[in-house]
Amino acid sequence: MLLSKTTWFPALLLAGLGALNTLAFAPFTYHMLPLLTLSVLAFCLLQAQNPKQAAIFGYAYGLGWFGVGISWVHVSIATFGGMPLIASLAIMALLIGYLALFPALAIWFSWRFRGNFWYPLLLASSWFIVENIRSWFLTGFPWLSVGYSQTDGWMAPWAPVIGETGISFLMLLIAGSVAVAVQRKLWVWPAIAAIVLIVNPALSTIKGWQETGEQVKVALVQGNIAQDLRWDPEQEAITMRKYMELSRPHLNADIMIWPEAAIPQLEPLALAYLFNLDMLAAENNTAVVTGILDYKENGDAYNGMIVLGKSGKEATGGDYRYSTSNRYQKHHLLPVGEFVPFQDVLKHVAPFFNLPMSSFSRGDWLQPNLQANGYSLLAALCFEIAFPRQMIANINDNTDFLLTVSNDAWFGDSIGPHQHLEIARMRAMELGRPLLRATNNGITATVTADGKEQARLPQFEEGVLTAEVPQVQGRTLYSLWSDWPLLAISLLCVGLLSFRRFQLAKQAK
Repeated sequence: MLLSKTTWFPALLLAGLGALNTLAFAPFTYHMLPLLTLSVLAFCLLQAQNPKQAAIFGYAYGLGWFGVGISWVHVSIATFGGMPLIASLAIMALLIGYLALFPALAIWFSWRFRGNFWYPLLLASSWFIVENIRSWFLTGFPWLSVGYSQTDGWMAPWAPVIGETGISFLMLLIAGSVAVAVQRKLWVWPAIAAIVLIVNPALSTIKGWQETGEQVKVALVQGNIAQDLRWDPEQEAITMRKYMELSRPHLNADIMIWPEAAIPQLEPLALAYLFNLDMLAAENNTAVVTGILDYKENGDAYNGMIVLGKSGKEATGGDYRYSTSNRYQKHHLLPVGEFVPFQDVLKHVAPFFNLPMSSFSRGDWLQPNLQANGYSLLAALCFEIAFPRQMIANINDNTDFLLTVSNDAWFGDSIGPHQHLEIARMRAMELGRPLLRATNNGITATVTADGKEQARLPQFEEGVLTAEVPQVQGRTLYSLWSDWPLLAISLLCVGLLSFRRFQLAKQAK
């Protein structure tokens, strides 16, 4: 066959199919596409003549997948990074090339078992393990994992049970099943794959949560401050006055949310403004949660959130103090944007790595939920919403809402903000909690516990989104188990098959 005799043709085909994957994610949501492209990838793997050729196939697929899917990253680097075009293109190429290594690794390992009956399970297990590595290695970049394509897709009901990572596992299992059915006429695995798809509707009975019948009135403020003005000292007072003016008509809400770093002054310098807002919120029986940067006397700097006004229902006045523990400090920092890996080395190699505002301190892995007017909010700042295990570690039975604030102005009018919201919606489905998302210029939205978008504000417009968000109670299986059951199955599968292959190779000598 052509596939078995050449490398370049299937590699080009797979690069194109990987690029086509972009249409499966927001804002396009052709959610069946990855099942097609992954099936072709699995079939090409069965045709590969050696592990090197298999790895090339996986790498080509990854180049297309990430090269187009995260092209929005270049908007941030080129427009706001202050780098020469050649430097920004080089960084983008390095990022894409690095991310493509992960599907290449999964495919390389799976090649050795391509003729085995257990090939679909091994392919899914290898992919699952490698994607878990991608989520934490060098701080992790799990963006655009294939399971997110199912946020509005047929396989979405699996999210409360096994999470997005589990959906990715099932998608690779289905892809491998299709490949062995076409190549080897082996119909057992397609039958299993069909069962996976058929049971989807029944999963709603074990989602683990139910609505309480109560609703909470929220107000999410979108200031739409241009990125090049956000840290201009002459704009500080204008920005702070704008957020106050937008908020005043909506102080009857139970909770008001401002975006990431909505207050452009460092917290110690903004205390007069904060105490005034604290008093105003308390007088109106509400709480305001806002993003703000904090700089400590010891030199530590944090990207965080604070609560102004009433922390509890019974509070008679504002509870904000600079020393308050009712705050959140971002744990998962954005590489280059908030910290520079190997900074001490890189800043001597290239001056553009010595960036301002790129040396934040890391908050704790475990932090209490924010308390706002008697409600518990599980906080995630910007990029952190892409890390489910961090959120699972901090959720509890009393958590009322997931809260994420962001400034997606960095990404302009690209697909990035749409993908960001899609990821946040998957967290709502996985954890069975409504989600509040406030951003500087969009997409500000409220999301119900089943991941459905309840309301949103248009991008690139200032405004306030108000909504009555239903409360829920109960816990999803995924919020209790995380990835551990499926990770154990994957490691066991890979371990046993590897051991079996070793034994057979030893006997053949």
